[in-house]
Amino acid sequence: MDEVIPQRDARARGALDEHPLLRARRALDEHPLLRVGLLALLLVGMTLAAYAPALEAGFVWDDDDYVTANPLLAAPDGLWRIWFTMDAPSQYVPMVYSALRLQYAFFGLEPFGYHLVNVLLQAVNALLIWGLLSQLRLPGAWFAAAIFAVHPVHVESVAWVTELKNLLSLLFSVLSLSVWIRFLESGKPTVSKLYGLSLLLYLPALLSKATACTLPGALLLLLWLRGEQIDRRRIAQVAGFALLGVAMGLVTMYWETVHVGTQGERFSLSPLEALWVASRAPWFYLEKLVWPVGLTFSYPKFEIDPSDPLAYGWLLAGLALLWALWASRERIGRGPLVAMLFFVGTLSPLLGFIPLYTFWYTYVADHYQYVASLGPIALFAGVSVPWARRHLGPNPSAALALLVLGLLGAQSFEQSRIYESRETLWRDTLAKHPSSWMAHANLGRYLLTEQRYLEALDAYRGALEIRPETYRAHLGMARAQMELGKEASVLVHLRAALEIEPDAYQGRQMLAQLYARRGDAKQALAECREMIRIRPRHAHPHYLLGGVLLQLGRHEEARTHFLRALELDPGHSGARRALERAGRNYPRGE
Repeated sequence: MDEVIPQRDARARGALDEHPLLRARRALDEHPLLRVGLLALLLVGMTLAAYAPALEAGFVWDDDDYVTANPLLAAPDGLWRIWFTMDAPSQYVPMVYSALRLQYAFFGLEPFGYHLVNVLLQAVNALLIWGLLSQLRLPGAWFAAAIFAVHPVHVESVAWVTELKNLLSLLFSVLSLSVWIRFLESGKPTVSKLYGLSLLLYLPALLSKATACTLPGALLLLLWLRGEQIDRRRIAQVAGFALLGVAMGLVTMYWETVHVGTQGERFSLSPLEALWVASRAPWFYLEKLVWPVGLTFSYPKFEIDPSDPLAYGWLLAGLALLWALWASRERIGRGPLVAMLFFVGTLSPLLGFIPLYTFWYTYVADHYQYVASLGPIALFAGVSVPWARRHLGPNPSAALALLVLGLLGAQSFEQSRIYESRETLWRDTLAKHPSSWMAHANLGRYLLTEQRYLEALDAYRGALEIRPETYRAHLGMARAQMELGKEASVLVHLRAALEIEPDAYQGRQMLAQLYARRGDAKQALAECREMIRIRPRHAHPHYLLGGVLLQLGRHEEARTHFLRALELDPGHSGARRALERAGRNYPRGE
């Protein structure tokens, strides 16, 4: 009888060994490349599923500046102007504009292609992050990459075409970091080809988004995490990256101030106010990472009161957390401190000490923490995966991980839906943040393009009730009133808009057109010349000025401006037709 039981147990074990799931797992253990391939496919599949609605999304907000109304994407000399002039309509991000120019050649103005590129880049970034964290021998590297791939706070960076900036910058930053680690592991004490390659990969990261200037800090953190001696030789090596980062940072600050117009009280903060924002914002971002509920395109601005002692509780809490991680580094390792320092350091250019255009309406945005979130996500995965395997076992741990990823992916799927159109984006924003004057104004702008003039007026009124000095709302009101034939109201709002923004090109253009329509040639000429002063390298103001001069019978002057318009934009069909009319009315002496 005693011999029967062992035989029965042996048969049971044999039957269990033949279970399909166990055979599959044994096959994966025996073929690691197959396992890696399947995990990579799962990672890509999850990313595509989470952002599937984004593939049907349209262009939103400043996608006009970057794509739909960007002449540099089609102009024959557009590539040269992207890299070597200040003609770019927004920031100096030549890698991004070059990539968009290439996409324009394939997709034209069909948004699907642009969104597909963004989603695929998110999948590629997730794969690269998996590889980077595996290089660092981080437990749960794949889980961290998967969380990064499908986390809802990253929807803004993936579903918004303009944020190709984030995707490209992270791609090249991760490649640079990966090569840097290989350089460290090579053991070569001096500069090598690997060092040069890492430095070379850092350049396109900077040229995609200047916030990559924080990467040298990440290099130092990696040195410390690995226990490397940070001597003068290593500091000199990091200094090469730092010089590039500082140079690009200075270019961007100049560009923001001179070209974008980020200057004045509405953008800048006092030192105490900046300290307050810098203390509060990281906790806000951590909260959204841990509990991604109520995500919106534009969050309410923090109410800042530097005179309130309690306001500095966020700063004290942050310093206390960093001190605790430092004090515990021998017991828990250096990883947690490195993760949090990476998080805060990567956020640092966006925390208030440097004026940003978006500070006009908010101090925080989901896309600001796209790169920085990698620190807390990697920390969570590195702690939770070993704990779950130890206390729950491998199969329950895997099931729990897939449940977490499923929940995050489902929320990203729903969040991606709001990017279907400008209207869905701004109505969702107003549902979550009703006092957003920016959302009211942008909803009005969309309704105006759809010729829903009365609805547009209501949206613009909402913006002006919240913020009477909103230039775009006054301009939108003027356009809607013009379409409705109320010229007296048009003039009122145009004057109000130009009192707020005297150098506003669009306001001057509308005023010139209004004066021309009313037969006030003197005022129309003055406004056209102001437009040329504001945008000397744009063709349209020369075209408008030529038209007014033509009406006045000043054909020779008109031809001069039509020719200048064609010189600046050879494809300007209006200027070409007007030049023909001017030629018929004026003998050329040919």
